Amino acid sequence: MASDKWTLKLNTGKVVPAFGLGTLSSEKGVVGQAVDIAVRNGYRSIDCAWLYRNEDEIGATLETLFKEGVVKREDLFITSKLPGSHHNPEDVEECCRDTLQKIKFEYLDLYLVHFPFTLSKEAGLAFPMLTEDHKLGYDSNRIAKTWEAMESLVSKGLVKAIGISNFTITKTEKLLETAKIVPAVNQVECHPYFQQKRLKKYCDSKGIVLEAYSPLGAPGRPQMMMNPDDPVILEDPTMKQIAEKHGATVGQICLSFLLHRGIMVIPKSTSEKRIKENIGACSITLSPEEIQALEGIDKNFRIFDALFIQPQGATKEQAWDIAADEAYSI
Repeated sequence: MASDKWTLKLNTGKVVPAFGLGTLSSEKGVVGQAVDIAVRNGYRSIDCAWLYRNEDEIGATLETLFKEGVVKREDLFITSKLPGSHHNPEDVEECCRDTLQKIKFEYLDLYLVHFPFTLSKEAGLAFPMLTEDHKLGYDSNRIAKTWEAMESLVSKGLVKAIGISNFTITKTEKLLETAKIVPAVNQVECHPYFQQKRLKKYCDSKGIVLEAYSPLGAPGRPQMMMNPDDPVILEDPTMKQIAEKHGATVGQICLSFLLHRGIMVIPKSTSEKRIKENIGACSITLSPEEIQALEGIDKNFRIFDALFIQPQGATKEQAWDIAADEAYSI
């Protein structure tokens, strides 16, 4: 299996697949088929979230695959995420158990705090149509209490590992001041035009695995998130040249590059052709010269600014601690 070549070791000691399937925006009626195709073609990691509202269909598909003997539960690495609407400590276990019920599992392999930004409890059902009343923003003391509740999920056997998502260096450093369990993973936007080099170096120093969402640069993102002058990763000439040399697609080179950097990747697709194509990245070996060339195309181009879940007046610089992270000495 091509994906077997790429694994990473978490700070829990568990060796996990570095390549998986993302399920963001994969609608009911198609997400189950996508998971079925992925698992039958070698995917062993599936990334889910309470907010995606499709975990029940994913669970039903996996249950069928287990019954057919295609895979066993222990063969898979299943991730889900705690939404911002459930940051209150008393809501954390409730939300985790809701996911477990929907997905029909006794435990999750990894459970992430989806955002450091908190929403009201009511926002969970309203998302993504949020009002200002829904947006509570980031508070380090509140997140510390959320994390304490996350840690209790491990001791109760509901999750094997816990982690974070969309956390900057500054927010992670603040969390570590009180955390008893160091996050196993930090899942963030990361692709060849937004390589997150400083955050990767920081996470490495703390034993935190960096995981990339939107590893292809989110070419299918909503039109409202696109600007005419946005750079298009899949049109990059350096990427195209390397892809041609390997007889590969540009998307495969994107994914292979991140894997070579020791980053977990979870490309999202519901297309059988793309699902099969994406895992082909695991069979590509890039040369040191090619990796160096790809490191040189970084544009520090962030696609997802998260401002729609921020209180009015918040800026991109504040949300992502841009100045603080740049000043942090690694």
